[in-house]
Amino acid sequence: MSTSIDQAFIKQFEREVHEAYQRQGSKLRNTVRTINQVKGSSAVFQKVGKGTASTKPTNGIVPIMNLDHSNVECLLQDYYAGDWIDRLDELKTNIDERQVIASAGASALGRKTDEFIIDALANSTTNVIADGNTGLTKEKILTAFETFGESDVPDDGQRYAVIGWKQWSDLLQIDEFVNADYVGEGNLPFANSTQAKMWLGTIWIPHSGLPIDANDVRSCFYYHKTAIGHAVGSDVQTDVSWHGDRAAHFVNNMMSQGSCLIDDSGVVVIGCDETPD
Repeated sequence: MSTSIDQAFIKQFEREVHEAYQRQGSKLRNTVRTINQVKGSSAVFQKVGKGTASTKPTNGIVPIMNLDHSNVECLLQDYYAGDWIDRLDELKTNIDERQVIASAGASALGRKTDEFIIDALANSTTNVIADGNTGLTKEKILTAFETFGESDVPDDGQRYAVIGWKQWSDLLQIDEFVNADYVGEGNLPFANSTQAKMWLGTIWIPHSGLPIDANDVRSCFYYHKTAIGHAVGSDVQTDVSWHGDRAAHFVNNMMSQGSCLIDDSGVVVIGCDETPD
């Protein structure tokens, strides 16, 4: 086997893994505050309190806001996703085994990225809307909306709601969410795809990885981008090595990332009952 051919295989595989991760890996990475290229085992996110404006007399000293400064440490965790690609097996299949393994590894790491973020959201305990033996209702959504308004959480296009697929079905039964008379033709949830939809100044995202307890209560999260931190020490990397004793390449996908709750007031946990009717 030519060395140059092997290097071409490796470079192409690394590119395919990176593209697959960017395309279909994580749903939530771009919805939170991110620090890239972290050096060390943790990252620190700064948290600043609210300032108060005051008057001053002519030629007087400008009053100090005395902002409350604090920080939150986010620990990085290392994760791997590897598999073998047998040289001769590739000749016996009618699929691109390399592409299949690349997509599977990237998707596995993408799900782990989302798991970090969801775990951080689940640490929020300040604003919790009880399930009330009901699914996702308009009343629960408006309660979350009001909670953000009363807490002065910015309505700046950076609000997100990650919900389960059962709750997405609940949304499709709310007239204001699906009726073009309310949202316009271009903002219908099924106009292009079911990946996300802007409604009430919030981007709604269905997700299959949200926690559910023993009573079939799903935790959904309404949050602002700045409330959750995501630290990246090493983005998705791929190492491909040839093992002659196995006549196969071993593909190792790896990353070092972590997530943390920065501001509890920027998250509302919405409990939704999924008990079968």
